[in-house]
Amino acid sequence: MPPIPLEDLYNDVLSKAAQGLKLKPADLASRANLEAPAVQQVLKGDFDEATVRQLAPLLDLGPEQLVALAKDAYYPDATAPDGMLGFNTPYEDFFVNAYLLWDAETKQAVVFDTGSDPGVILDAVRERGLKVELMLMTHSHRDHVMGLDVLLKETGAPAYISGKEALPGAKALEEGKTFQVGKLTIKPLSTWGHSAGGTSYLVTGLAVPVVVVGDALFAASMGRGNVSYPDALANNRREIFSLPDETVVAPGHGPLTTVGLEKRNNPFYPEFAR
Repeated sequence: MPPIPLEDLYNDVLSKAAQGLKLKPADLASRANLEAPAVQQVLKGDFDEATVRQLAPLLDLGPEQLVALAKDAYYPDATAPDGMLGFNTPYEDFFVNAYLLWDAETKQAVVFDTGSDPGVILDAVRERGLKVELMLMTHSHRDHVMGLDVLLKETGAPAYISGKEALPGAKALEEGKTFQVGKLTIKPLSTWGHSAGGTSYLVTGLAVPVVVVGDALFAASMGRGNVSYPDALANNRREIFSLPDETVVAPGHGPLTTVGLEKRNNPFYPEFAR
């Protein structure tokens, strides 16, 4: 299977930050003392390093990380530990991730999000002789949960999601609740901002910690701050970037990464690279 491409290009990062800060291209051009057409071209993907470096600090982005992204100089060197599988399934004109984690001794498993094709998850469960005990949804956007009805029927396992987001068939997460599935301990983390109840899940019990983040964070990017861009940034800083560097980050789109890699390479969080 070929590597999963990064979710965002450098101009996607610029656009997300500008939108989050409510800055239009004309605002950026004025503040950076640039011509408006030059800013428009960069936002469309016509890379000009000098222009990008001028825009980055205005958007609180790391210029070095942004330029590296534009030059295809960063791709995360991260792998799933034993007891973890990812599924990258098509939805409209993009791809979405779901994950399966399990305890090798008890064969008890947890599903995180569903992607667009629950069949591939069920196949993996059968091939490995696993029993799904629990399903945890990061948020309720359709691409992440559209297979839940099938999984509920086929596994009989309960599903949970933040009480701030309604999802038929899923129970509301109680504040402070943790889950135990075999030797896996799962702690929900509030990383809302992309969605009203966005939740990441910290899993310990494998060789390294894993945090399933949905659309809170991507390799070299993050989800759009649909509900609150400042809170999306702040919640990621508090809940994800405080985890050990070796923690594997499992995003809703794009490849796996780690906390340490994102500290050094994510343009949205330049303070960690200093």
